[in-house]
Amino acid sequence: MVNGEPITDYDIEQRSKLDFISSHKQPARQDVINELIDEKVKIKEAKKFGVDPSSSDIEQSYAAMSTRMRITPEQLTKSLESQGIRPDTLKARIKADMVWTSLVRGRYKESLQVGEKEVAEGAKSEGDEAQQAEAFEYKMQPIVLIVPRGSPAATIEARANALFKSMQNATIRETVTKTSADMPPVLRELLDKTPIGHLTPPEVTKQGVEMVALCGRKPTTVDSPKKKEIRDKMFVQKYEAKSKSYLQEIRRAAMIEYR
Repeated sequence: MVNGEPITDYDIEQRSKLDFISSHKQPARQDVINELIDEKVKIKEAKKFGVDPSSSDIEQSYAAMSTRMRITPEQLTKSLESQGIRPDTLKARIKADMVWTSLVRGRYKESLQVGEKEVAEGAKSEGDEAQQAEAFEYKMQPIVLIVPRGSPAATIEARANALFKSMQNATIRETVTKTSADMPPVLRELLDKTPIGHLTPPEVTKQGVEMVALCGRKPTTVDSPKKKEIRDKMFVQKYEAKSKSYLQEIRRAAMIEYR
């Protein structure tokens, strides 16, 4: 019993199966019990501060998880049921994770922030490369040459060559502005090599032949990719430490009874 709410043998059995398919390791029974206790106290604490996601919020997260697995929510449900796991078992874990993340970030927002001095010290410990890495702001205009799906390579090549003769069947998208930290390394390197006012090399995608016109590139005080990586790492460390101490605090105050 956790604050008057039961954890049954069936709950433990269900969570053990879910943990097994998640980690491919058979969890110890007491570890599973502790996991379920943690979730009970997290959800109760979150409710005290008005953090209580609706069933539709949980369903959206469940669907998002299935999308990351490249299957439908229905397929995820069938997969769980085929292994003797009720979908509600996974949804309960999703809910606990949702409320706890929201609660910790909301209550301790200020103390979780990573200051510029901390990032600078982290960059210094990483070496000169991290300290000297510059960040740029790129102003780009994506261009798509529309090619019917499944067209042979010759058609794609001809369509790309036609760019300089006619702009029919081409889509020029709105100008976008992104910083170094917003882009994957491959695209960032490509844009750094592209002169301003020129196009990046054509790339065949589902839409057709895509290129990017580089309209501008200037230094920015926004984090460089390396500094963003350092800042994110420090935030995770702060979050995990605060999460652990907060959980210990509310567990000590909880009424936990074994029967």
